[in-house]
Amino acid sequence: MLRVLGKATSINVRKVLWACVEIDIPFEREDWGTGFKATDTPEFLALNPNAMVPVIQDGDFTLWESNTIIRYLATRYGEAALYPRDACTRARVDQWIDWQASDLNRSWSYAFMSLVRHSPAHQDAQTLREGCAQWSTYMQVLERQLAAGNAYVAGEAFTLADIAIGLSVNRWFETPLDHPPLPAVSDYYDRLCERPGFRLYGRNGTP
Repeated sequence: MLRVLGKATSINVRKVLWACVEIDIPFEREDWGTGFKATDTPEFLALNPNAMVPVIQDGDFTLWESNTIIRYLATRYGEAALYPRDACTRARVDQWIDWQASDLNRSWSYAFMSLVRHSPAHQDAQTLREGCAQWSTYMQVLERQLAAGNAYVAGEAFTLADIAIGLSVNRWFETPLDHPPLPAVSDYYDRLCERPGFRLYGRNGTP
């Protein structure tokens, strides 16, 4: 059985858990990370030298990095609809997964640490305003993509890109800041809320 190491409240662990539900992969999860088993021990560092969750163990195969993990699971166990085999269609999915990691994810970092985690190191008012504005800018990129007639991020079909981006959309709505109207994103969020995997793991890890 697939072994998932990481606490269920971690946004990156939840990518893996949601993907497992979509692909129908049985798994066992163990609590690792802040508040649970430490990730800076030799035992864990032997699995992931970055000391971060999630890590999976699939038989004797160990893998870290959440977006790589969900690609692996879909490729090995999933159907083509979730992670298409056609090169051009798959590239479109990868494009949005990478955008989430490299652009959207970074844009909400300061605001999230300030407004949700209440980190003392993230309480500069000007930097917070700039961070919220940057986050809004990237959410408007998503709004335009969805408003163009796409039911999901990469087109009409639900794919891995929606797992990565859907969790970031949840973070957007759950963070206490002024949210500009994004009707296409709101409709998209409603569609995601209909999926059993999202109901289990998409909303901050709570049903």
